[in-house]
Amino acid sequence: MARSPISFRLLLAILILALLPGLGGWWAWKGQGPLQQEATVLVKRGTSINQVADQLERDGVIRSASLFKLWARARKLQLIRGEYTFTPRASLSEVAGKLRRAEIHYTLVSIPDGANAWSVQKRLKDFVPEEAFWILWKSPRLAKTAGFEQAESLEGLIAPATYRLNHALEPEEVMLMLVEAFHDQVGPELVGGALPPYQTLVLASLVEKETKLAEEQPKVAGVYKKRLDLGMRLQCDPTSLYARWLSGDLRFTAPMAEDIRHFHRFNTYSVTGLPPTPIAIPSPTAIEAAKAPLVGRDLYFVATGRGGHAFAPSLRDHNQNVGAYRKELARQKRVVRG
Repeated sequence: MARSPISFRLLLAILILALLPGLGGWWAWKGQGPLQQEATVLVKRGTSINQVADQLERDGVIRSASLFKLWARARKLQLIRGEYTFTPRASLSEVAGKLRRAEIHYTLVSIPDGANAWSVQKRLKDFVPEEAFWILWKSPRLAKTAGFEQAESLEGLIAPATYRLNHALEPEEVMLMLVEAFHDQVGPELVGGALPPYQTLVLASLVEKETKLAEEQPKVAGVYKKRLDLGMRLQCDPTSLYARWLSGDLRFTAPMAEDIRHFHRFNTYSVTGLPPTPIAIPSPTAIEAAKAPLVGRDLYFVATGRGGHAFAPSLRDHNQNVGAYRKELARQKRVVRG
């Protein structure tokens, strides 16, 4: 006997009604989410699943915090601290999966050779607030972690490298990452030189700021080592600039006569010996030069104006080199004027 059209439609309607809850659940889990533009959510230390779920709903990343909480508890989700970025229309399934897999968004921040406190602060400003940076910069605990408890600041105690940072890190964690890298990568390289390790680091920083030419760095280190042995002032121009910046004058220009005359414990024109701390992050080649300075007859050096330096054993020879440098600068100015 043929089934009546009415009973068939009724059966179909019943079937659809039975499937609706499942279809609705599937759509809530796999369907497009409400997010209109890319969003970032931070999972910080101590954040609970309920807090993350509520934040995701509040920020418009997901529609239902309750559904996320049910899933998280069913899967026994272990939240990993970090910065999570979600794309527009990401489904609840995609959001949950990213958190479960700990797909943390990192920003690469490079700290190069030659960087000093002020340039490091600027590079870290999105991760370490300025006030917190300067407090941590003077932290004895962090200096001890780097391996030099006696250091009065972290100047020079940071490894030049590219760091993977995220905004869920606390400022102290960021700074700790930098000094731990120094302790592991740079600290061992300072041992076994002509000077104790910290003095080697200080000398290397002067060499780094005087010349980037690896072939010249042992000679520059040799001039400074010989002056130290003779009790002569080092008269290192970059230390006069560092003294200026420590005094609060943050003009980043070439040294001027007033900088050289300025009495300051970091200015090696006005005090004898090495400055109290490094003045920048030295490169590996500068550290090698400071460990094994090429000590000869030379006591002076000056730029040539052509990318290198001229060395001299006497003040008379040095003054001739200074004259040649000034002539070269004048020649270059004439060429520029045409």
